Amino acid sequence: MGQLGSILPLILLVVVFYFLLIRPQRKRQQEAAKMQNSLAPGSRVMTTTGLFATVVAVDNEDVVLEVAPGIETRWVKAAIGRVITPGDAPAGEDEPEAQESDRDDDGKEESEATVERNGDQGSSTKQS
Repeated sequence: MGQLGSILPLILLVVVFYFLLIRPQRKRQQEAAKMQNSLAPGSRVMTTTGLFATVVAVDNEDVVLEVAPGIETRWVKAAIGRVITPGDAPAGEDEPEAQESDRDDDGKEESEATVERNGDQGSSTKQS
């Protein structure tokens, strides 16, 4: 009876690890494999590195993605993180890009021309 009492905590630990770690991880792997096998041309996807693209062609283990009009790259299916539905698209993706500007500590805008004139130095290290 003493041996069972010393082995029981170890058995409980293995069971807890199974239900909290192993089983959910296996479920995520199965869902990812299902999503990667269901890729079809025309789908919008996001890679695991955060690149948004459109699927052009699907080979056995490869996917050809169109990053920009006329620019196609080849990726392995495992690099596809998720399929983007029209409601999931980033806010500014379909809109023309707004001109970006930097703001210094006083809240004043610093144009790109100012940055170029200062030799790409930060606003805190401007030369006098």
